[in-house]
Amino acid sequence: MAIDVLSRGSDGYEANRGAFNMLLSQNPAGIVTPAGAAEVVDAVEYARAEGLRIGAQRTGHAAEPLGDLADTLLVRTAAMDTVSIDAERRVARVGAGALWGDVVPQASDLGLAACHGSSPTVGVVGYSLGGGVGWYGRKHGLQANRVTAVELVDATATERRVDAETDPELFWALRGGGGDFGIVTALEFELLPIAEVFAGALFFPVERAGEVLHAWHEWTATAPDEVTSVARLMSFPPLPVIPEPLRGKHFAIVEAVALLPEADATEALAPIRSLGPAMDTFATQPPAGISGLHMDPPDPAPYAGAGMLLDELPGAAIDALLAAVGPDSPSQLLSVELRHDGGAMGRGAPEHGAMDSLPGEFLLFGVGIVPEPAAMAPTKEWLAAMTAAMKPWDAGRYLNFSDETEDIGVAFPPETCERLRAAKSKYDPEGLFHACHPVVSG
Repeated sequence: MAIDVLSRGSDGYEANRGAFNMLLSQNPAGIVTPAGAAEVVDAVEYARAEGLRIGAQRTGHAAEPLGDLADTLLVRTAAMDTVSIDAERRVARVGAGALWGDVVPQASDLGLAACHGSSPTVGVVGYSLGGGVGWYGRKHGLQANRVTAVELVDATATERRVDAETDPELFWALRGGGGDFGIVTALEFELLPIAEVFAGALFFPVERAGEVLHAWHEWTATAPDEVTSVARLMSFPPLPVIPEPLRGKHFAIVEAVALLPEADATEALAPIRSLGPAMDTFATQPPAGISGLHMDPPDPAPYAGAGMLLDELPGAAIDALLAAVGPDSPSQLLSVELRHDGGAMGRGAPEHGAMDSLPGEFLLFGVGIVPEPAAMAPTKEWLAAMTAAMKPWDAGRYLNFSDETEDIGVAFPPETCERLRAAKSKYDPEGLFHACHPVVSG
């Protein structure tokens, strides 16, 4: 076999074992850094011969659910970062190591957009296999259902190209069911004919959080599907890298992307912009312009997070959230956000994958920075207070936003779980693949 395996203590092992969450210490049995699909085949053959499981990882976002990797060969896919775009067909083909930051600017230059998420440093494959909730979701749905073909190495160490015609059941399972069915080497997916968006953020003093969150929630009830928005409470660290107007300050923020002409978008957003923000960044811009809109950290950091899907929220739910983690609470979380889902993300279709649609109307996620071990306990307490306060409106979990191992039953209806487990039994009966939120064979 031509594959080079980095073992514990060898050159390169330390540099390749880290997760995006710096609190995690991943110690796999070995690490491989393939440059292409042929080397992934070698890696699967090696894992089988050595009695190891095998899993893939690009950035290591949401890595905690992987758990113990002592018996796992970890495939780090960073070198497989090719991106090609067929502008006429509006299709992108990306290697397993491509980030959204590799794709979005190229597509944007061609007058196209992808159903990407809020961070340019997230890997396309993991995001897509797990569903993919993005800025165009209310109009165009989940990224998983934009995928048109998956190239992977299966449990027999065979390269396969899977689509709706060649193996519809495996294709269905991969689109939303996660990485438990093979080591994906490339994806193809549809792009959207979007040349411009009207997008930006409104910054309000955090003392106005109650007013802003209630107004935003009321506004979402009438917002068209062309508008996807987020309301959040955010505390900016007092660090030199943070722009001076934000540094060390606390805000209630509304972010939105509108797929409408500027005049129509202005009208649609008027109720929330009329609140009189301290700062308003809305402008017409190309799709690449929104890559940093959500202000996700670009580099690994020490943190803890928690999230859940929520049903339609009454005013009492907003009040409960603010009481638990609002400006008058003990919480010192970095960010608490509510993403407006629904629209196309909530509508299923026969041609969709395992994540046919997303339950609920909102997605809650909170995160706190843990700069030292002593900060973990209070951070966990604040996150627990957040989720406990919202329990009456719990609609399940979106696994891409879960930092804990979850049974797939919290994310999918029983019939989907049964079908996913049947697919796991068929395509990986020996349980070779090690993925987040595993589909237990049965």
